[in-house]
Amino acid sequence: MRARRFALEGWMLDVGDGHRLWFEQAGQGVDALVLHGGPGSGCRPGHYDLFDLSRYRVTLLDQRGCGRSTPRASATLDALEANTTAHLIADIEALRARLGVEAWVLCGGSWGTTLAMAYAQAHPDRVRAMVLAGVATTAARDLQWLYGDVGAMFPEAYAAFCAHVPEVSDDAAATPQRIAAYADRLRDTGRAQAAADAWCQWETAIFGGDIRDPASRYADPGFRLGFARIVTHYFAHQAWLGDDELLKNVAAIAHIPCTMIHSRFDPSCPLRGAWALAQAWPAATLRILGGTAHSALDADMSAAIRTATDAVLPER
Repeated sequence: MRARRFALEGWMLDVGDGHRLWFEQAGQGVDALVLHGGPGSGCRPGHYDLFDLSRYRVTLLDQRGCGRSTPRASATLDALEANTTAHLIADIEALRARLGVEAWVLCGGSWGTTLAMAYAQAHPDRVRAMVLAGVATTAARDLQWLYGDVGAMFPEAYAAFCAHVPEVSDDAAATPQRIAAYADRLRDTGRAQAAADAWCQWETAIFGGDIRDPASRYADPGFRLGFARIVTHYFAHQAWLGDDELLKNVAAIAHIPCTMIHSRFDPSCPLRGAWALAQAWPAATLRILGGTAHSALDADMSAAIRTATDAVLPER
C-alpha cells in the first residue's frame, strides 16, 4: 500500500428525505468522485490509492443507507425509504453543486460503474472522464448470472444460498423470485440477520473471502445486515433501470472519454457487458486483465485503475 500524505476532511450533506450523506476529500487538483460498489458497500480509505493526490482532489461519498451516512440500513428500515438510483443520481448532483465542481472525473467499481453511467447519461455535461472497473450493467441477464447461472461454478455455495429460501426454485430462471424472497426476510426483524448471513456467504464465495475472516468487513454482522438489505432492495427492482437501459442510452455519453477495466475470468460480472459497451461507445477503451479480480482494491485491478486515472491528467 502506498504511503498517503494528505489532509483529510469529512462532512455530512443533508439531501432531504431524512438522509444525511457522509463525504470526505483529500488531495488537490482535478476533481474526481469515487462511486463505491454494492450497492451498500461504502467507501474505503484504499480508494485514495487509485489517484495521484498531488494532482487530484478526490471525493469519497457513502451512498444512502451505508457507511457513515445516516440512517443506516443496519439499524433501521427507514434507510431504504427514498433510496433508489434516481435518488443517488440527485445526491451526486447536490454534492457537485455543494463543492462548486463544474465537471469531474468519475471512478466507479462494480455497482459504482452502473451508477456512474446512469449519472453521466443524466448529466453528461458534468462528467469530464470516467474510469470504470469490474463493469456491471445491472441488466436482468447479469443479475441472473450473479445470483443464478454462476452457481454452476460454485455448486456447494449455491446450494446453501438457495436452501435459505426453499420456497423458491433453485433454477437460475427463478433469480428475481430468489432476490425478492431474501429482500422480504431482510425486512423481517426476526429473520433478517440469518438472511443477511446467508446472502453474504454467497457474496464472499463469488468474490473470494470468508465472513469469518476478522480482516474482512463481512466479519461484522452489522455490515452484513446493512449491505444485504440495500443490495436486495435495489436488485429486487433491477435498480429501477430498464433492461439494458445503460447500453441503449450510451449515445448520450458517446463523447465522454472512458477507460473500462475488466478481468476476463471475473466470476461475478461476465465480460460481455463491458465488451458490448465498448463496441457502442466511441470514446471508450476496454482493458482486459487476465485474472479473476473484481474489486477495485485488488492489487492487479488497483494498479490498472491508477494507470488509467494518471492517463486522464494533462501532461505536465
